Amino acid sequence: MFAFNSGRGGILREGRQQPVLLALCFGRGMLSSMVKAFAAREAKGKLDSFEYDPGPLGSEYVEVKVASCGLCHSDLSMLNNDWGMTSYPFVPGHEIVGRISRVGARVRHLREGQMVGVGWFAGSCMTCAECMGGDHNLCGMSEHTIVGRHGGFAEFVRAKAEWAIPLPDDLDAAKAGPLFCGGITVFNPFVILGIRPTDRIGVVGIGGLGHLALQFGRAWGCEVTAFSTTAGKEEEARGLGAHHFVATRNAETLAAHAGQLDMILVTVNVPQDWEPYLAALRAKGRLHFVGAVPEVKTSVFSMLGGQKSISASPLGSPLTVRRMLEFCARHGIEARTEHLPMSRVNEAITRLRDGRPRYRMVLDADF
Repeated sequence: MFAFNSGRGGILREGRQQPVLLALCFGRGMLSSMVKAFAAREAKGKLDSFEYDPGPLGSEYVEVKVASCGLCHSDLSMLNNDWGMTSYPFVPGHEIVGRISRVGARVRHLREGQMVGVGWFAGSCMTCAECMGGDHNLCGMSEHTIVGRHGGFAEFVRAKAEWAIPLPDDLDAAKAGPLFCGGITVFNPFVILGIRPTDRIGVVGIGGLGHLALQFGRAWGCEVTAFSTTAGKEEEARGLGAHHFVATRNAETLAAHAGQLDMILVTVNVPQDWEPYLAALRAKGRLHFVGAVPEVKTSVFSMLGGQKSISASPLGSPLTVRRMLEFCARHGIEARTEHLPMSRVNEAITRLRDGRPRYRMVLDADF
């Protein structure tokens, strides 16, 4: 078993039903039972009912009563222990939307009852060069919502206050969860790469990440080209914002776009032949990865002549998340979601493994 500090995931109490005395809090009462959740006991295991003791709330943390939580491919990778850093029992869920139920003693900018979202990050040190420079998402001491702590497939979840981001009033909270992982993952490159409205961009993969990237690119003012191995997705891609569509199984079609794009955003996580995509870039163009492709093989010679580059980025800072939410509210951008009760989490996981959602799964809390 693992014990966590007072602000994080709490102390595991697998198989026990011990109530613990907690402070008076929003919607919970003075005597609180253990936090109910869904957890897997082993790699690739089924999620079953699970309870844990959250312990005292840290002074810089907030506790959120979960209303809904998105299901992401990263949850599957963690469930399978593909990255070798999963602790069991494992409670997935890092696309969380809910209301703040309690605030720590040192939290001043958030209040009980406020609707917020929490994503992959649940804390940063606030003192390192990266945090002080506004790059909290690059903090070497960052806390991750489902790494060594309990995630959002639960009644409540905790995060340091800087990573609990208030939702704009005119954003649909029921569809907002996927923005806190999938959304910010594809929005962040527009900010950090200085993408201009006059730029021509491409999006590789029209799935959970790509369908949001197309919407962002169109609203940003860019000319957007969608790349997909599935020719049947053309109508959907154009409806999401693509001006052009390229079926990449046809090598000749892809080659016809040589030298046209300023940036190509790769949202898939499978290896491909990247040479044709580098060829599709203009001089000083960039092939940018946000999908966790295990390996990228290409020739440096393909980049030298046009001063092209390959790069990658994680999710964005708290400020970038806030700006993304405002941008979504302003332009009517939202994830296309399918909803199931959280009690049907295993059915949702099966659907995601089979690649069936169009485009993101969201589990609504029904404890």
